[in-house]
Amino acid sequence: MSRINLVDPKSATGTSAELLGGIHAAFGATPNMFKAVANSPAALASMWGSFGALGTGRLGAKLGEQIAVAVADRNDCHYCLAAHTALGRKAGASAQEMAEAQRGQSDDPRTAAALSFARKLVDARGQIADADITALRVVGYDDQDIVEVIAHVALNLFTNYINVALAVPVDFPGVKLVREAA
Repeated sequence: MSRINLVDPKSATGTSAELLGGIHAAFGATPNMFKAVANSPAALASMWGSFGALGTGRLGAKLGEQIAVAVADRNDCHYCLAAHTALGRKAGASAQEMAEAQRGQSDDPRTAAALSFARKLVDARGQIADADITALRVVGYDDQDIVEVIAHVALNLFTNYINVALAVPVDFPGVKLVREAA
């Protein structure tokens, strides 16, 4: 049970109603996370705008979803792990690629470097070393890419904290956390 009211899109008003309409159109349904965030029109606009901006970023949807599951697993966020695993599959990642990403791994060196950096960023709460940035540069990431990886991590921290703190009911097919299995 959610710790906060899930806004019914049919009774929403103003900015929340407008944004929930766009979210419903994008997903074909209104995910519970957005219903929770709709309690604050400003927070909903921030979250949805960030998804839109990063969705058109240079890293691409597939890597964005892989970063999302790596971050979700580090934060024990069942909701985001389930949602982003499904979205990653829609973005072209295989089930194996998403399972590996959840563990911060990939056969692709660029993807592996981004996932390792994302997990380190979460674990160290942003307190990374020069060598962590250098590891990204070695595989071809430039300043734009590095900032975009950090932006993906930040957005996913926002969504993870919403879902974990507010106990938002998962409305995507469940995925087991790796940290639980460890």
